[in-house]
Amino acid sequence: MKMHILSGGLLRMRKNIYLPDAQRGETLDLPVSSILLRHKQGNVLFDTGCHPTALADAPTRWGTLAKALQPVGDPDAHVLNGLADLGLQPDDIDVVVNSHFHPDHCGCNEFFKRATIVCHRLELEAAQAEDGEQRGYLPADWRHPIPIRTIEDEHDVFGDAQLLLLPLPGHTPGTIGALATLERDGRFLMAADAVALRPNLEQEVMPKNTWNPDLALASLREVQRIEDDGATVIFGHDMEQWTQLRKGPQAYE
Repeated sequence: MKMHILSGGLLRMRKNIYLPDAQRGETLDLPVSSILLRHKQGNVLFDTGCHPTALADAPTRWGTLAKALQPVGDPDAHVLNGLADLGLQPDDIDVVVNSHFHPDHCGCNEFFKRATIVCHRLELEAAQAEDGEQRGYLPADWRHPIPIRTIEDEHDVFGDAQLLLLPLPGHTPGTIGALATLERDGRFLMAADAVALRPNLEQEVMPKNTWNPDLALASLREVQRIEDDGATVIFGHDMEQWTQLRKGPQAYE
């Protein structure tokens, strides 16, 4: 199995959302990732990043969320271009795994019409709830005529333990991560927003945009356990790590 890390966009947010001790007015530039797993049984995309139109007109795409999430950077930095650089089209993706249904993690779902969407049952229920849109679940990003398969517990995508989906609730009710085991480069945990930044992991600091801090702390400690067991954690939005990762055609194997 090969793993390709692709750009899903770039966001600018207030730093104190993630690190409460930050000075008022400080901001963070947060990379958004979309990770392709190429397995002999099919192609899996973990998260689809921001929709390409978000950078040009975030208020129209995201409504009031655009006040907190400011898309910045390269307008070509989205998953569709990342796949094209690998010679792939959206129809080449068999499964899309959404860590959760916030717009920077499922914004390009609509393009993967031949795929099956996989998410946690509780995440789908939260998005479908009457107050879902007020809680950041935007129908334009997650509600499409594409099959959705929900999971409850740990799920082995291919049945060979090479790609395991792990419930990591707290940031949202149904946040999940993915643990990939590669033959040469070892194990990688895609933590998504269960742990956005390494300082959150090391200092056990819960971001302000956490749905349930107690569950989030339990999930964070599970991520710590997996890291202590030898896995490399890919954080949801850590710029320092992002600059050091191999990206695009430079695969992990």
